[in-house]
Amino acid sequence: MSAVTFTTGFNSTASKSIVNQGLLKNEWQANPSGRQTAVKLSRRGRLARTFVVLSLTVVMAAGFASQSGAGQVEASTAPSYEIVVVAPGETLWSVAAAYASGDVQGLVNEIREVNNLKGYDLQAGQKLRVPNA
Repeated sequence: MSAVTFTTGFNSTASKSIVNQGLLKNEWQANPSGRQTAVKLSRRGRLARTFVVLSLTVVMAAGFASQSGAGQVEASTAPSYEIVVVAPGETLWSVAAAYASGDVQGLVNEIREVNNLKGYDLQAGQKLRVPNA
C-alpha cells in the first residue's frame, strides 16, 4: 500500500512526499539548508529492528559463554543406593551397622531421610534404600 502526496509550488519547503511501504515510512522534508533528509521507521519496522538486535545479542552472548566454558557442567556425584529388604527381627540400627563404614548413627539418620521414615520401626519385607558410603 503506497500513498504519495505532491504539492506544487515554487517554495521547496512546501513540497512533501509520504510513502508507506510496510517497514519504511519515508518523509522527505526540506531542511533550512535546502537538503532533503529523514527516513523514519514505522512501528513495525522499529519492532523488526529491535527483534534483530536482540537476536544478535543472544547469539553473541551464547557464543562468548561457550568459548569461556560457562556451559560446562561437572560430572554429578549423585549418591548411589543399595536396595535392602528388611528381614524379620532386623532394626534400623542393625541395617545401618551392616552397611556403615564409620558413623552408624549418621547412616541411620541418612536412611531415615532418604526413605522418608517417621520413626525407627521397620516391617519385615520392607524395602529400604541405603546410601553407599
